[in-house]
Amino acid sequence: MKAVVIDEYGEAETLYVDTVPRPAPGPGEVLVRVHAGSLNPADKFLMRGDPWLVRLSYGMRKPRNRVRGQDLSGVVESVGDGVTTFSPGDEVFGEFDGGALAEYACGPADRLALKPTRATFEHAAAIPMAGLAALHGIKAAGVGEGTRLLINGASGGIGTFAIQLAKAAGAHVTAVCSTHNLELVTSLGADVAIDYTKQRVLTTDERYDVILDNVGNHRIRDWLPLLRGRGTMLPNTGERGPDGTVVMRLIKAAWHNLVSRHRVGLFASKPNTADLAHLAGLVETGELTIVIDTMFDLAHTADAMARLATGHARGKVVVSVAGATLDRSAGGGTS
Repeated sequence: MKAVVIDEYGEAETLYVDTVPRPAPGPGEVLVRVHAGSLNPADKFLMRGDPWLVRLSYGMRKPRNRVRGQDLSGVVESVGDGVTTFSPGDEVFGEFDGGALAEYACGPADRLALKPTRATFEHAAAIPMAGLAALHGIKAAGVGEGTRLLINGASGGIGTFAIQLAKAAGAHVTAVCSTHNLELVTSLGADVAIDYTKQRVLTTDERYDVILDNVGNHRIRDWLPLLRGRGTMLPNTGERGPDGTVVMRLIKAAWHNLVSRHRVGLFASKPNTADLAHLAGLVETGELTIVIDTMFDLAHTADAMARLATGHARGKVVVSVAGATLDRSAGGGTS
């Protein structure tokens, strides 16, 4: 089968399409004939092997699993022993721990859910990691009726989902983005949009119950004065920034929790069928819009990754797996 692989840690140009053996499902696993996948910042970090701590799990000198990708949608090809929740022919979407950017991918059944019928495979593939991170972050912070929430990086994959999920929970949402994305975040339900190219968000006179930072371009300590009462700051990025690496950010978060009256919340987002099904239900009812920045075919995944790495994608970058060819040439993107 065709798959996007990497032989060494590096930048987008290290990705290419190769022929690899088709996986077989073990107990509790599902083999999916993949129609589409999507990219997340986590894919970029795993591609680079950065921070170095990821190499302890994924391989010190080079990735143990050559095949890239985590988010996917497709059709169940076969199931392993003990799987009763899915059958061959079911249309599904979800998040595997690698191997998704291929014609076939194999992973645990409890990381999948039935695809929303009103969504294309490409749109469904854009949901899992970003949608779950937004959902789990909002739950962790206790966002609900009347919560005043500020989202930094509101026009990206997580941000576009977070706006809608927070509004559905009854929150008042302030979205921080560039001029180009003001109309987008407002259309998704943001009550207030701050253009960071014209206003430094840290100078606002407004105060918030929760701040969700998907960018990491300001120190945690600089966000805290914008919280009211015992408000919560949620750092949610693996990017290096003024607080240093993600490891340093975690250390500083723990320190601020010891010395500040505000809470710096840390949350883990793990894929599971129930939460994926919840997101699918919101798509079915029209309460959740999936924003796609660009689509690429499998042969041009390196270009898709380069687009993601700019940090300016509006919503999600999606890879269509149909018609995969052995081609490393540039191009192939569609809006």
